[in-house]
Amino acid sequence: MDDVLPHRDLLADLAVRLSGHLARLADIAVATEAGQEDLEAERLIRQARAVCAQQAPVARVPAVGQLRRLAWAVNELLECLTVLGCLREAA
Repeated sequence: MDDVLPHRDLLADLAVRLSGHLARLADIAVATEAGQEDLEAERLIRQARAVCAQQAPVARVPAVGQLRRLAWAVNELLECLTVLGCLREAA
């Protein structure tokens, strides 16, 4: 696990950016009907929506935990959509 925490001033910006990316990926997954074709994609779409809906914590350490959950969800959904052919390979 990474012991270096982002600077306090960056936390809110990172949360907004990651939430936006995750919401876009979930929208792509729904539009391409990935969840209807693949049970894992369906689970990841539900998880993405749930993580995006969570209120960002004010305290720094819980906020970093939320950022990690957002980043993990982005990564997992991106990989799943790439494997299913809903997206081209990500760099």
